Amino acid sequence: MGDNSVLFALGLSLFAGLSTGLGGLFVLLFRRTNPKYLSVALGFSAGVMIYVSFVEIYPEARSHLVAGMGEGVGDWVVLLSFFLGIGLIALIDKLVPEFQNPHEARKIEDVQQYEMDVKKEKLMRTSIMTAIAISIHNFPEGLATFVLGIDSKAMGIIIAIAVAIHNIPEGIALAIPVYSATGSRKKAFLLSLLSGLAEPLGAVLAWLVLAPFINDTIYGIVFAAVAGIMVYISFDELLPTAREYGEHHLSILGLIGGMVVMGISLLVI
Repeated sequence: MGDNSVLFALGLSLFAGLSTGLGGLFVLLFRRTNPKYLSVALGFSAGVMIYVSFVEIYPEARSHLVAGMGEGVGDWVVLLSFFLGIGLIALIDKLVPEFQNPHEARKIEDVQQYEMDVKKEKLMRTSIMTAIAISIHNFPEGLATFVLGIDSKAMGIIIAIAVAIHNIPEGIALAIPVYSATGSRKKAFLLSLLSGLAEPLGAVLAWLVLAPFINDTIYGIVFAAVAGIMVYISFDELLPTAREYGEHHLSILGLIGGMVVMGISLLVI
């Protein structure tokens, strides 16, 4: 595992994380959300994550674990690690209050509704809680992007783009209460941008903790857990949010499109 590979993977996680600021930028520049485009994009991101998790990451995790532990034990460990990843991200979601959950779909035009429904002195507290929630959610996503970028540059790039798309609604969810509380679109943008730094931070922590112990077994466990994390994000967050933003059929078209693009990319890259 060379230094160039590590820097490349960290760069991918930084790109994916800072895309949270893109959601804040939308609040800064635009007055309305284009729900159809966002619905297709979120469905596309889910398609990429689901396809690569089951077709590429899970089999690779099994290959590493079988090589390190043998076929019988390796098969059980990859299965348990997959559901461990799902359990980890599900626990994080459970610990984050629903109102501050960054994966609740919101639109730029919701700013006025926020001002009507919530007193302004409470909005900054909501903003801070949302920023913390996004940071917590971004840790495992940073780990996923980093690990995949280390293993395969092509796959890392595609997943980083998918995670970046996924992070845009999070930026919107954070920027809306900040803007409502302060009246400043610039502050809303900057806070959403800064919150995305948790993603590369997760990647750095993963590198510092795992690097001394990297072998087939550790690699396999991490890969299987990453597959579980990505599947959970897709089914629990991306697809429901895509339906909230747009029509059901648009999100499914995006989902299929993401799978097609991912499948072709794995064949030709």
